[in-house]
Amino acid sequence: MGMDAKGHAAIVTGGASGLGAAAARVLATAGAQVAIFDLNEAEGAAVASEIRGVFVPCNVAEAESAERAVETAKAAQGPARILVTCAGIAPAGKIVGKSGPMALDAFRRVVEVNLIGTLNVMRLVAGNLEKLPVLAEGERGVIVLTASIAAFDGQIGQAAYAASKAGVVGLTLPAAREFAAFGIRVCTIAPGLFATPLMSGMPQAIQDSLGASVPFPSRFGRPEEFAKLVLHIIDNTMLNGEAIRLDGALRMPPK
Repeated sequence: MGMDAKGHAAIVTGGASGLGAAAARVLATAGAQVAIFDLNEAEGAAVASEIRGVFVPCNVAEAESAERAVETAKAAQGPARILVTCAGIAPAGKIVGKSGPMALDAFRRVVEVNLIGTLNVMRLVAGNLEKLPVLAEGERGVIVLTASIAAFDGQIGQAAYAASKAGVVGLTLPAAREFAAFGIRVCTIAPGLFATPLMSGMPQAIQDSLGASVPFPSRFGRPEEFAKLVLHIIDNTMLNGEAIRLDGALRMPPK
């Protein structure tokens, strides 16, 4: 029997919308006390009140902001035993576009939010987790990171996004190995095409053709399907140090 989310504090970054909001809802339904970290105050507070959790404003790319947020959540709900990192951005841009080479700051920003932001919150949550009493099987907690199939099949225009998400995949095993001594597991989910605000901004015709490109099921993934896997990772103690593709067998073409 793996770890039960019930009665434990959880932090979900990017929890105001999309995959993060779905994970926050599923964790709350499973009995966890959820703190939503996000920059979007209106949406974050709305989801938090719906699931009887707390909303904490947080810029994951900034050390001090995350430090404050983790302390605020800890004061409200106790130290988190579950962390799900869903905060991310996905601006497209070629390395050399029509107007010349990509602005270096555009690349840096994506890496700061998606990769450094992931490590930023993980280091703080794990720092608290290491001091907590052990649960069944010597387990202390579970960390679930979010990458993307772009980490493996990055398309033209996805250089920054793919590199940042490949970094998250690369972080998974060394973190799992380091935290093994404390009974903290680390897994990563690499979603394919999911129906999130990131996608729903696209024209319907493009969304339809993208959905049809998924072998089976030929549609966008539902955020609840991502959230179900988060819950399963928490429950299944043998899942550790692995990045799991959740993509309906999709392999993305070059463009």
